[in-house]
Amino acid sequence: MAPSLPALFSLEGRTAVVTGGTRGIGAHMAISLAEAGADIVLIQRDESNTTTKTAIEALGRTATIITCDLSSASSVAAVTPKILASHDPSILLNCAGIQRRHPAALFPDADWDLVLQTNLSTVFTLCRDIGTHMLTRPGPQRGNIINIASLLSFQGGLTVPAYAAAKGGVAQLTKALSNEWAGKGVNVNAVAPGYIATEMNDALIADEARAASILARIPAGRWGKPEDFGGVVVWLAGGASA
Repeated sequence: MAPSLPALFSLEGRTAVVTGGTRGIGAHMAISLAEAGADIVLIQRDESNTTTKTAIEALGRTATIITCDLSSASSVAAVTPKILASHDPSILLNCAGIQRRHPAALFPDADWDLVLQTNLSTVFTLCRDIGTHMLTRPGPQRGNIINIASLLSFQGGLTVPAYAAAKGGVAQLTKALSNEWAGKGVNVNAVAPGYIATEMNDALIADEARAASILARIPAGRWGKPEDFGGVVVWLAGGASA
């Protein structure tokens, strides 16, 4: 018998690993996964920000913080064994990201390396390592990976070449992993937000001329909000998207 419609969107009994869950889109997505029934492992730089953890626990779900510096390759390589020591994740949400703005002719190597490590290499490492675990889980639906790409995966943007390159890489990485793993029970998808009113875009919002030009190109007539992403992440994490 086919699952009922509510069951297709239920995440009861599942564990989700979330990066970037302390604020913005990532925080709302993490809480939405918990609202659908998942327990959450929050990957954070430190344990000082407990806002999302507290919100998840208020829903009656378990929230665990595991610390990791996502800009450090060695720290990222060490985090999956810590997760698997006490959790069986079947959902991975890669939402963490940073931004550095400079004219391309003046873009520093150090900022390029930092953005590419945090926004692309870390995404690959976590997909590979947690995805490898998912492939060992009982089927047929072994796991769901959701990567946060960007409008700039497809449009280059202005003064953000490292961010655009990294997010373009996330889009192609998602396709490559999906090609390999979809037939093995691990679904890999990406969400590509446009212009969202979060802290990362404060500089754009403060630039009245640039903000007006952006708004003029948005059919909805408004900037996006973190709340816009709850439904899609629950859908992509569950059986409804299989």
